Amino acid sequence: MFYILIDTSVWLDLAQDPRQAPLIDAMIAMQKDELLRLLVPRLVLTEFQKNRHRVAERAQRSLSTHFNLVKDAIRKAGGKNQQKDKVLEYLSNLDHRIPLVGGAAVGELVRIESLLNAATPIEISDQVKLRAADRALQRQAPCHHENKNGIADAVLIETYFERVSQGEAGDRFAFVTHNKHDFSDMNTNQKAAHPDLARSFSRIKSLYFVTLADCLRRIDPELMQDVIWESTYTEEVRSLSEILEAMDRLTSQVWYNRHENLAWSIQRGRHKLVARAEWDAKWQRFKGYGQTHTIDTVWKGALKAAKRTERELGKGNYGPWTDFEWGMISGKLSALRWALGDEWDMLDT
Repeated sequence: MFYILIDTSVWLDLAQDPRQAPLIDAMIAMQKDELLRLLVPRLVLTEFQKNRHRVAERAQRSLSTHFNLVKDAIRKAGGKNQQKDKVLEYLSNLDHRIPLVGGAAVGELVRIESLLNAATPIEISDQVKLRAADRALQRQAPCHHENKNGIADAVLIETYFERVSQGEAGDRFAFVTHNKHDFSDMNTNQKAAHPDLARSFSRIKSLYFVTLADCLRRIDPELMQDVIWESTYTEEVRSLSEILEAMDRLTSQVWYNRHENLAWSIQRGRHKLVARAEWDAKWQRFKGYGQTHTIDTVWKGALKAAKRTERELGKGNYGPWTDFEWGMISGKLSALRWALGDEWDMLDT
């Protein structure tokens, strides 16, 4: 069994980088196969909860700020307006995806939180506090920087060392951090522990990593290979222009279907065509008159619009539809409109 203590910095970076989401899947799979168990100090839980909302907001806000700065610079720059318009349109399509990126970060934070909460939190012992304080007094890593309070990092690494000392025969341990400046040997090898910490690590029982992927690959190379292979396929978020184009096509299909239904009613005498003068005289006086009557000149325009719609959609793309197909078309239009801000079931044409 591998026991892994993952620094808070790693958990937060996992949430901010969608490319690392497969690593969470790998940890879940390894836990299920009883290959690893997470060591979660109370300190890590506290720091994660303290920073999770900041991470979720920053995942969206930072991207949006960068896009706005770039678009402002393009507008102010010289050059042909046509080329600038194309670039701005492309950036607007990317800008549309930003809320989805922020949403993805929130989703990963929830998954990480579930992993952390599933583990039994490790409370800080008095012995750990004393050893961490001694590190600070001796200016030993991770408390070796001037003008920086590294006591929290010292507590974290001493909690790890204490857990290693309590391990049974055959147990293996790993410490994973992205905080190389405090924990790594920055002068010789950043992937190795700082000389003040190195004697407590080894090649077999207690390992030091600065990337979670390397740690998980050490535990189960085959599973990590499968995870990497499965994650090579990712679905790209639709651009705003693609969504608007699909909405235009669906709107035309909905309008055309309603037009054909009205034409059917007119042919069978259920709906009447009237002259403008008759319409003006009656439509305000009789309730529901507009539901059963249409101005003849307006209908002529609708017939021309229907022919134009047939050409635009192409043969086979304007019906007739079965009830199921009609429901799918209406549902797609409603869903896309809802995603862009309309209320549900908004099917006006």
